[in-house]
Amino acid sequence: MSDYYDLLQQIQKKPGLYIGNASISSLYMFLIGYNSARRQLSIPLSDQEREFQEFQPWLQEKFSIKTSQAWSKIILFYAVDERDAFERFFVLFHEFLHSKRAQLGANQSEEVLEIA
Repeated sequence: MSDYYDLLQQIQKKPGLYIGNASISSLYMFLIGYNSARRQLSIPLSDQEREFQEFQPWLQEKFSIKTSQAWSKIILFYAVDERDAFERFFVLFHEFLHSKRAQLGANQSEEVLEIA
């Protein structure tokens, strides 16, 4: 795996290979284990891992939820079942990335305007 988002893409394509089945809870637990292992090995967070930490607050804002529930539980609440929640995660994740990129683009445009 070259990066965190590549890992997520591979899991989306072949969930059975990484997490057993297409389940939001299995995905969440896998990522918790992944992050825990990196922390124990003192491997610093990558830029993508830091960005992914913003997914939870983004999701809470999107659904107007003020809760301590994990992002997986929030998505599962709005889904039919674990598989549906797994699939919805990737839709929401891509929406999150798109909104982050759009926000970045807007901020860069503002900086260019300020410089000019």
